[in-house]
Amino acid sequence: MASREIIYKEHTFQLSYEIVNPAQKSVLLVLHGWGSNKEIMKQAFGTKLPEYKHIYVDMPGFGKSGNHMILTTHDYAHIIQLFLNTLNLTPKIAMGHSFGGKVSTLLDTPCLVLLSSAGIVTKKPWSIKLKIATVKFLKPLGMTFLRDLFKSKDVENMSHEMYETFKNVVDEDFEAYFAQSKSKTLCFWGKEDTATPLYTGEKINTLIQTSTLYPLKGDHFFFLRHNEFIAHTITEQCKENECSNS
Repeated sequence: MASREIIYKEHTFQLSYEIVNPAQKSVLLVLHGWGSNKEIMKQAFGTKLPEYKHIYVDMPGFGKSGNHMILTTHDYAHIIQLFLNTLNLTPKIAMGHSFGGKVSTLLDTPCLVLLSSAGIVTKKPWSIKLKIATVKFLKPLGMTFLRDLFKSKDVENMSHEMYETFKNVVDEDFEAYFAQSKSKTLCFWGKEDTATPLYTGEKINTLIQTSTLYPLKGDHFFFLRHNEFIAHTITEQCKENECSNS
């Protein structure tokens, strides 16, 4: 395990990362989802895809990488690109789970692997709409102690910067960016996923011209039980002469 210092918009980020199969030339970048870290991604794929050099990184504010700046998804993509530049690495494949899928999409790699990616705005239950309306009503009144009761479990115990970052990215509409993608894309999805439902994967699959969708049994973390199939499909579909975004 190592760390790399990145300077972005006059802020310093110390990113924790790990490289697997360092002797390989073709690079696979693996990005975790919101509230997660590199360890769960390494658990799934660290012993798979031996033909690739794997880069596992904790994005700012997660795992062992700190963050003291309010960020957007585009900021995360710029920071990850700067990180890759310091290592002199150009990934052939970017693989991203959930929030990491949005960041991976912006990196414009020849091959893109989306694991239940975020980015499609979902319909909110009435109870969630009521919470949002209540928070908007309470904010001008300064009643922050009540507003905090409605905070998502995803941001419990998070800093102000990460809470504001969460608000920036949680309901982001990424349809235009998916539609602009030229990457050969493999979309793997959990059929029982409730965080990013299967219909959002079907939507992304129609937006990206060179995309294939693989619905698999399981929830938002379905990839932990289907890592063998996912790795085999990547090996077959992301071959050097078949994977280009030119």
